[in-house]
This record gives sequence, C-alpha cells and structure tokens, in this order.
Amino acid sequence: MTVVDINRLLGPLPYDEVASRDPAGLVGELDRLRIDSACVVHTHAVYGDPRDGNESLTAVEETDGVRLRPVPVLIPGPLGTAEWQGSGGLVRLCPGEHRWSLTGGYALALAAALARTRTTVLLGWETVTAAEIDQLASALPTLRIILTGTGYRSLRELAELMDRHGELYVDTSTLTGHLQVEWFAGRYGARRVLFGTGAPVTDDAGPRFQLDTLALPDSETALIAGGNALRLLGEAEDP
Repeated sequence: MTVVDINRLLGPLPYDEVASRDPAGLVGELDRLRIDSACVVHTHAVYGDPRDGNESLTAVEETDGVRLRPVPVLIPGPLGTAEWQGSGGLVRLCPGEHRWSLTGGYALALAAALARTRTTVLLGWETVTAAEIDQLASALPTLRIILTGTGYRSLRELAELMDRHGELYVDTSTLTGHLQVEWFAGRYGARRVLFGTGAPVTDDAGPRFQLDTLALPDSETALIAGGNALRLLGEAEDP
C-alpha cells in the first residue's frame, strides 16, 4: 500500500520549533510514520510571500521530488502570483491568509484556468465559508477541490456540499470521529477521501494510525492511503 500525505507543510513555523523545518527533517518524519511521500506547501508561502515560499520549493523538486512533492500557493489578480502556466498536479489556495475573495472575478478566472488544466486545488475549510465553496463549485463543476481541516463541527455543511458537487474531496487530517472516514467512504465512495495530516500544524500520528485500522476493504483503504492522490496528480489511472 502506497501512502501519500496530500496535505503537509515544509519549513519553519512562526510560533513553534518543528522537525519539518527543512527537507531532511521532514523526510525523517515521513520515515518514522511509514509515509512514502508528501505533497508539501512551504510555510513561507502560507505565512509570508507565496512567491518566496514557492521559490524555496524549486530546490526541493530538484533534490527530492519523489518523497517531497512541491505544491505552490497561488494568489489571483495583478497583485498575485502571476497567471497560471502549469498543467495538472496540485496547488493550494489560501484566501483567508492572504486576504482575497474566493468568489471574486480574479479568483474565478484563476479557478477556471485550474479547471481547464485539470489541476487540483487544496483549500482549507477554515479559510472560507460553505457558501463560497458552493458558489465556486457551482460555477466550475469540473474543478477538483480537496477540502482540508474540515473537523467534526462542519459535517452537516460538508455533507450537503459533497452531495451537491461530485468533484469535492476531503482529507482525513481532522476526520477523527468514530467511523467518520468509513461514513464518508460509504456515502461518497472511497475515491473522494484522501489521506492527509496537515502536519505539523495538526497531528500526523493520529491520521496515520487511523489508516492502519480503517474498517474498510483493503482496496478502499489503498485508495484513501495514496491511490486517490496519485490519480489526482496524474500518476495513476482511474480505478
């Protein structure tokens, strides 16, 4: 079973000392938890200027693009990170941290470019509202969005959104309630649930242990562990 953490940070945190402050430390954490690879956003791109953080990921891609998969942070508009020139892969949007509207004109233009190029979006639940997610997914139904950090108290809103929009996915970083992952897999299919930790901001050992104890068929657990991530990254075929 291949394990891919879809939601991980690399770099120093402004309020804590963490092992994942550099690539070697993060790889050590992955080894400790038996995680094969991680999709990583640089902390400078979240807590500082995304252009600096994204540039820091260039060296990571050149030296260790297998264990650590770089994920750029994008900002729309003339004061943003420039027009999207990529194709496929994964990006992160941080409207709350960088103070821009998810449903504004610039954001919708960027999202349309991401949808056209089959680029998947990581979007933190705490940075937007359910109404904004609904509006974005309705405007661009082919845009693939992975919602992270959803948590227990958001389940009613999250379930309604996932019922309405087939290209919404969820990571497991905060799906820690009893049989919560199993419920999502049963209702929406295991293909819409992805292993993610949100580490080091949120715990990584809990979601990794949960992965080994899911009450699901091995084939579905394998999809959640890494199969879905590899498919969305364009490295595996649809099951």
